[in-house]
Amino acid sequence: MILGRERLDAAPVACAGLLVIGDPHVSSRRPGRRKDPDWPAPVLAKLEHCVALANDRDLAPVLLGDLFERPVEPDESLKSRLIRILKGFRHRPLANVGNHDIRHTRLSDGDSLAMLAVSDVLDVVPESGPAALYRLGGTRLGLGATPFGQAIPSDVRGLFPQADDPSARTVWLTHHDLAFGAGYPGAVPPAAIPGCALAINGHVHRRHPPLRVGETLWFNPGNITRGSIDLIAHVPAVFVLSGDLSLAEERLPFTADVFDLTGRQVAADPSPEAIGRIESAFVSLLQAETTTDLARSDDGALIREEIEAKFSRDETPEPVRAAIRSLMEAAVAKRSG
Repeated sequence: MILGRERLDAAPVACAGLLVIGDPHVSSRRPGRRKDPDWPAPVLAKLEHCVALANDRDLAPVLLGDLFERPVEPDESLKSRLIRILKGFRHRPLANVGNHDIRHTRLSDGDSLAMLAVSDVLDVVPESGPAALYRLGGTRLGLGATPFGQAIPSDVRGLFPQADDPSARTVWLTHHDLAFGAGYPGAVPPAAIPGCALAINGHVHRRHPPLRVGETLWFNPGNITRGSIDLIAHVPAVFVLSGDLSLAEERLPFTADVFDLTGRQVAADPSPEAIGRIESAFVSLLQAETTTDLARSDDGALIREEIEAKFSRDETPEPVRAAIRSLMEAAVAKRSG
């Protein structure tokens, strides 16, 4: 269903923990450099693995947003396959709303995610606020969520029933441009949220280490689907959230060699330090674009020329060039979309 207060008015969902699932990006359209012979079988297989894991350990699944790659998925057979998978969860999944899930600023009836919600395949949080209550052993957990494009609350104290219960904890889901490391222009650093012990963000594709800001621990687990070359070193995983708010990584089955690297030379296993340097360099170039006439080019042609010129001036190694070009294409696609 599309949630109002239904889950808050009901008894807390009793379970052993939550299964936190990063953005799946289900789509019948294979990402540009993926070379899988059967797409989207790898994505669906990961979700099937999530069902088996959740049911075996009595975990309630929560999705961080971008269940779909496009707001309207045209392949009806794919949607049927996805519905069968989601109905396999013992506890009904709860999903935040990502930017890829919506055509407009809010979830609407024309979006595929809304169709799944009104069909009672999963529960969707359309507006920022408290969403559900869980009982994880001796912990009473209030779960809130803020969809993409909506304001993350600055204080969540007193938003859930029995907030003064000493066993009560609050966890918040977000789907935002947050600067955990080198952020895109416009990305904002995570902020402390009084009353919120843990905040988990979708949207940012790569995993980042937990970051404590005041009383709030922020975590960005990254996508379960690697759609672009800049994620070549990313290991798809979900996380089990326990009553003590600890997060345990559970790696998903995946194939390492899934990208067509024709014309590209990308390090097979770049170090975190190298990835950080690549991101920093790319972010610097994007920031330069936003303050110059380069921003006039909707298709990114001018910034591409500037990047290639900088490569030549600096004699940039080819693996770094390939990673930055991939980030560039993703940024241009995001802007045009």
